Amino acid sequence: MRGRLWRTSNPNLPEDTRESLVRDLMKARRDVAAAKRENDASLEKDARARVHEAKVALGERGPVWWDDGAPDYNRYLLKNTPYAAQTKG
Repeated sequence: MRGRLWRTSNPNLPEDTRESLVRDLMKARRDVAAAKRENDASLEKDARARVHEAKVALGERGPVWWDDGAPDYNRYLLKNTPYAAQTKG
């Protein structure tokens, strides 16, 4: 997205766990939007914390879920990673 790399969810999560976490994430995101519409900073802060918790549980943030020693380029600009050479053609 806009030239950045984003970490994918852990593919080793059981499907029912992943679905539950995605539901939690989407609810928290809706709550962020509602809090912003209501201009309620406290509710927004709580909802954003829940977004973060769900993303960590999904493996999209926090400690890496892979164990092959590959570095984590989450949120790096593509052009600043070794993958940049693969996209030039």
